[in-house]
Amino acid sequence: MNKSKIDWTDYSWNPVTGCRHNCPYCYARTMSRRFSGDVRLNKAATDQYEYDKERDLYILEKPFISRADRALNYPFGFEPTLHKYRFDMPKKLKTSKKIFVGSMTDLFGDWVPDEWIKMVFRACEEAPQHRYLFLTKNPKRYIELAEKQILRTGDNYWYGTTTTIPDDEFFWHDQLNTFVSIEPILEPWPTVTDEDVVKKVDWIIIGAETGNRKDKVIPKKEWITNLIKQGKAVGTPVFLKDSLIELMGKNFIQEYPEELEKSNKVPKNTPLYKKL
Repeated sequence: MNKSKIDWTDYSWNPVTGCRHNCPYCYARTMSRRFSGDVRLNKAATDQYEYDKERDLYILEKPFISRADRALNYPFGFEPTLHKYRFDMPKKLKTSKKIFVGSMTDLFGDWVPDEWIKMVFRACEEAPQHRYLFLTKNPKRYIELAEKQILRTGDNYWYGTTTTIPDDEFFWHDQLNTFVSIEPILEPWPTVTDEDVVKKVDWIIIGAETGNRKDKVIPKKEWITNLIKQGKAVGTPVFLKDSLIELMGKNFIQEYPEELEKSNKVPKNTPLYKKL
């Protein structure tokens, strides 16, 4: 867990890494390749990890040490990996922080076992002073986990959906803190309606595509301005990522929900009685 360069959170925590969405603009896949070492040699060191052959998953009880005596964060590249030794990290931070859980994965991807997610939530419960923010491109998994009574419902849990276009599905619920991260924004968004994401969620984050991808999308200023206006009209705070500073100039804003800015008190976890 490290102090994060992601401007809407304080720390990033990755007890699980790796993803199978294959998004062409994914920064995490590129980063994992830079810091994986020789994956072929790493996989040959079978004494250092457990392999779930049926589900093609990797499990590390302790940090993976390379032949050059270096600890590797992503020894299997972007293959889904559980890092059990990272579960106690939130407890080491005594003061309340905003923690983005899974900046190098989609914790709620279909390939992630329920038991991995339960372990992550248990670790969160052991450090209830923090606010935990989750993001997924697979919001139906939130619903499945809620129906199984696995999804946590305390005030310090924030469930986000990553979207890139208006037609993407998103998750919201009146008993939970929800948000959307429109990053990278790839299209203009329509005027708000009663069913629109801007009105239903508690927070909106917007970011431009970064990197040098051949087909990189450069957003237009009016796309962002329109979303800001929609947010203000319905009282939903809007947070623009640093990637939009140059585009937005004096119109650049970074708003937080009031509940997320407060220091967190020890929360109560209440069950969702109705199905989502």
